[in-house]
Order: sequence, then C-alpha cells, then structure tokens
Amino acid sequence: MCITPYPDSTPNTSGYVTIPSMTSAHPARRFFRRISTALFTPAGNSALRFWRPKASLRRAVGLLSDFRYEQTRPDIFYGHLAEDTVGLIEALWRGATGRELAGAKILDVGGGPGYFGVAFGDAGAEYVTCEPDVGEMAAAGITLASSVRGSGMELPFIDEAFDITYSSNVAEHVPEPWVMADEMLRVTKPGGVMIYSYTVWLGPFGGHETGLWEHYVGGEFAAQRYEKKMRKPPKNRWGESLFNVSAADGLRYGQRIAAAGGAELVAAFPRYHPWWAWWMVRVPLLREFAVSNLVLVFRKS
Repeated sequence: MCITPYPDSTPNTSGYVTIPSMTSAHPARRFFRRISTALFTPAGNSALRFWRPKASLRRAVGLLSDFRYEQTRPDIFYGHLAEDTVGLIEALWRGATGRELAGAKILDVGGGPGYFGVAFGDAGAEYVTCEPDVGEMAAAGITLASSVRGSGMELPFIDEAFDITYSSNVAEHVPEPWVMADEMLRVTKPGGVMIYSYTVWLGPFGGHETGLWEHYVGGEFAAQRYEKKMRKPPKNRWGESLFNVSAADGLRYGQRIAAAGGAELVAAFPRYHPWWAWWMVRVPLLREFAVSNLVLVFRKS
C-alpha cells in the first residue's frame, strides 16, 4: 500500500491512502507546531550569547551538589555561588550592552552575608548591597563598607543610580515582588540592566528547606512537617517569609513593563539549567514545574 500526503482541500481520486497535510488549521496540529517550535528552535538571543557557552551540564551538576553545604558550610555554598553569579552578570551585561563589568556600579538587592561583595570586588565592579536583615549581613563575618540596610520594596537610593541592579532568590521572600522589581528599575540608569532571578514556587525547590515535595501538598503542610521532623520552625515559612511566585507572573510583568515603555525584556531563561534546556521557559505549565529558578533580564529604556 502506498501512502502520500494530500492537502486537506484536494479530493483524493488516486486510490492512495491520504494523510492530512500538516498545514491544516486543525487545533491539535497548531498545538503540535507550537510545541515543536519551542523544543527545537535554539534558545537564547544576543543578550545570552556570552553566557550560553558557560551554561553547561557540568556547571549545573556542580551547583546542585553544593546545596548540601548551605547549612553546614555556607562558605563553600555561597563562595561558589558568588563566583558563578559574577560570571553570569558579567556575561549578561556584556551581551546586553557590549560593555565590560569592571568599573560598573552594581546594586545587589538582598546580597546577604558578603560573599558576593568580595567576588564582585575582585572583578573590578563597584558593588553596593541592600539587605533588610542585619543577621544575614553579619552571618559570615565579612564587613563591607558598601552594605546598606533597607527594604527592596522601598530602596533607599536616588533614581538612576546604578548601571546594574540584581536580585537573586529574594522575590519569593517578599509579599509584593513586582513592587521590588519596579524599585530596582527605578534606580537603574537608562541603558542599564536589571537582572531579576527567583525561585519558582511549583519547581522542586519552591519549598526551600521544607522539602522537595511537601510544598505541593501545601505551604503550611510543608512548614508543619519540617517543624515536626527537625524540632524547630523553618526559616522560610509560607505566607510569612515565603510566597508563591510563578514563572508566568514574571513573564507577564515583563510584557507589562515593555508595553509601558519602561524597559525591554531581553532574556528569560532557567538559571541553573544547561543551555539546551532553556526551551522549557517557552512552554506554559511545564515551565512552572521544570524551571526551578527563572532569570529575567531587562534593559532600561
């Protein structure tokens, strides 16, 4: 038996078995084409061209393995993460603007215990951190003259003060993450870059230390189970210091800001994934579970 494709509008008089054309407007075929495009179209753009070669599987595995040291050896965990972060921001800054990181003025919102300040200083950047928690600022015993205590939702800086504003794993800890994003854009210079990286709630690490699956049952369930198991309350408690932020929330924010003319969303990708898995950001629903940490890169108008 011979099989040949025919356009849907063409009568079949040949006696051959007809397979409907893939150009048909059938909804299932349109959906298939969209998914195929998402899967097989190379991810990334000019803003990511310097980061893509560094986003390897080896890097992803190395960072994942460091998580076991977060509580017991924070110097290892945060030291490696700080080095990776400098490389990330350096590549994104160069890709988005064509400029070098050395000499750039950077604001890190929620910079924590100081490891990042040391790493950025070594790279020649002028680093400032804004951190609301005094305990976090002093945790590593690292003193930074450029540390400022303040809230990310009301940054204590004048407009257009920084070349780069950056925040990592903070958005999910504030009740109004997009107010914080607006504040970061406010203090970014025109032509500068705002990099907003956060943990997606439905991803495997959405519950933070409360577990990999418990938060799927519910945030309060995860907190109570952690407290029962560890005999102490979790540092990150749902509804108080941990909130549900989705990948779709971030992408909608990017569309809104672009429509208002405030900034251009030049890249959106999973922070810890190898480059060949970046396509996951393009697929609704899948990205909520598979993109553990979403990075949004804005260039201010």
